[in-house]
Amino acid sequence: MVRSIRCWREPFTTHADGSDAALAFTELAGEEDGPTIGISAAIHGNENAGSQAILELFRMLRGMPLRGRLLLLPAANPRALAVNRRFTPIDELNLNREFPGDPAGNYTQQLAHAISRHFLEVIDVHIDLHAGTDRPTVDYVYIWNDEAMSRAFGSRILYRPAAGRGGTTFSGTTKAVTIDRRNIPCVVVELGGGIVDQTPYVGRTVAGVMNMLRARGAIPGDVVAPPAQTVVREIATIRPTRGGWLEPLAPPLGAEIAGGALLGRVTSPYDFATLEEIPAPFARGVMILSHLSRNLVESGDYGFMVGNLEGAGS
Repeated sequence: MVRSIRCWREPFTTHADGSDAALAFTELAGEEDGPTIGISAAIHGNENAGSQAILELFRMLRGMPLRGRLLLLPAANPRALAVNRRFTPIDELNLNREFPGDPAGNYTQQLAHAISRHFLEVIDVHIDLHAGTDRPTVDYVYIWNDEAMSRAFGSRILYRPAAGRGGTTFSGTTKAVTIDRRNIPCVVVELGGGIVDQTPYVGRTVAGVMNMLRARGAIPGDVVAPPAQTVVREIATIRPTRGGWLEPLAPPLGAEIAGGALLGRVTSPYDFATLEEIPAPFARGVMILSHLSRNLVESGDYGFMVGNLEGAGS
């Protein structure tokens, strides 16, 4: 069973109102020795499905047998989460491009350094939960450096990028590997978001993380075999070039879409004119991210993500 539960805050700077800027951690320690598995969410503050999933995971796991430790970071960017903003509102920087951070840098760089020091450099496995922000919805899992664990989450679409993005938590994790000469498996989950009920996505996230924990031997139980999976090597991110109502026309997430078929159109809220039609980019594509409702967008906002099925594997 869980031997102990500890909650604490790690201050890393101060706010102008005199309060401490701090990260909130919860640790569940098992009765048996084992790896420390870190689970994080809300690196982007308007992606809260992962934070909700960590709440549900805590409630489930605190009464279960556990091997090793779980280190939970449900609000990696607390100021951004509090105001439902993607970027840190203090300096408008993308936390997921600032790792490993700088203790003498600006606010977001200090935050990234605190996460690196108190989280990334003390865990043995990293599960990082993302979503599709507060308007579009997303559904896929990255394959970084532990394919079996990525597959164990159970998503039907996986993405194998050519290389990691500089400044992300994954590159921060690989820096920790360099410093500590450790091999740290990392899985990045992209699931949920949008102006729709998050309950199904939170439920899937909880089920997927529990299956990964079983696969790592952290909790007992049989590992659920994944469904048929498609691994894409290329994803196109399509952003509208005009602001207005983005009206989705694409098929559901995970469905195929032919090249040239309309993903959506942008319509003026004022004179109802069609401002832009957005076609699918690949001859054979699969929907990765989409708006599931008519949403107001600005030019350059996230519109759609489509995986290229040409050259995809299983």
